[in-house]
Amino acid sequence: MKWEENVRKVVPYVAGEQPNRPNMIKLNTNECPYPPAPGVRQAAENMESASLRLYPNSNAQPLVDALAAYYHVKPEQVFVGVGSDDVLSMAFLTFFNSGKPILFPDVTYSFYDVWADLYRIPYRTCALDENWHIDPEDYKQPNGGVIFPNPNAPTGVEESLEMIEEILQANPDVVVIVDEAYVDFGGKSALPLLKKYENLLVVQTFSKSRAMAGMRIGFCIGNEKLIHYLNDVKFSFNSYTMNLPSQVMGVEAVKDDVYFKETTAKIVATRERIKKELSQLGFTFPDSKANFIFASHKEVPAEELFLALRAADIYVRHWNKERIANSLRITVGTDEEMDRLIAFLKEYLEKRA
Repeated sequence: MKWEENVRKVVPYVAGEQPNRPNMIKLNTNECPYPPAPGVRQAAENMESASLRLYPNSNAQPLVDALAAYYHVKPEQVFVGVGSDDVLSMAFLTFFNSGKPILFPDVTYSFYDVWADLYRIPYRTCALDENWHIDPEDYKQPNGGVIFPNPNAPTGVEESLEMIEEILQANPDVVVIVDEAYVDFGGKSALPLLKKYENLLVVQTFSKSRAMAGMRIGFCIGNEKLIHYLNDVKFSFNSYTMNLPSQVMGVEAVKDDVYFKETTAKIVATRERIKKELSQLGFTFPDSKANFIFASHKEVPAEELFLALRAADIYVRHWNKERIANSLRITVGTDEEMDRLIAFLKEYLEKRA
């Protein structure tokens, strides 16, 4: 089959398992355990079906305007996409074209190397230190661009704005992307640095803190010229990427800041409580500023715990990869869900002792 010789072959990204079982506890894909803002549901109920026969606004302008107002930037500085994965993919395609390797951490979001392979972008990974932090010196070598999450995934570790600025100062000639999917759970956004660095792109999502993973809404904020180039690529790829319901409901999610802050505060409070309880059970973990905890037990292998939890219909995330094979990423759910998790772990560890 000679036609296969010209097929673009890649090893795809593997998403977290999506089980659908009664009474399960799903803590494996970092979804929000609470519903979206009340206005989101109201917008869905009030949407006229007749409007669905028309193409949506190709620039998602109502949502762009709402985000610009919320983050105090110009609409021309905002780009939206179908989830932050879409935004990041477009950014790879748009900005990483020099032929030099792009740089990102060795332990990080596992879609980065997939996009690099897909778009034939050379890349080099830089090892996190023993405390799961970035060494900014690693990002002072010649490169074609830089990307990293902050807080990082899957570790939850946050880097300081001073460290991010050090990387920006060392890389004035390439685009530096800070992926802030989890920043709303206690991290500090790099958005204030946009005033100083025209090559900075900050990416965020509605899938975590705004409880809208099912609507697939992501966005980025940057210099007007960066956003212009992103839109040029988007309109060369697909003019109508974001559907009308996502645009309408996304606006309502942005408008309800009180609900947004209440929900994220609840998740943070649960996370801090569960850190203490996991520690008492013999787990260790870096200090997470995300909506998950990256935990290892001092005696029990992570894979064993993963399988035991799965058999009990409690789903967490485990990777059989170098450096992280003995860790579990546990999404922070409701207090009730987390209490059930802790109760199971306590009983399992006691029986195993």
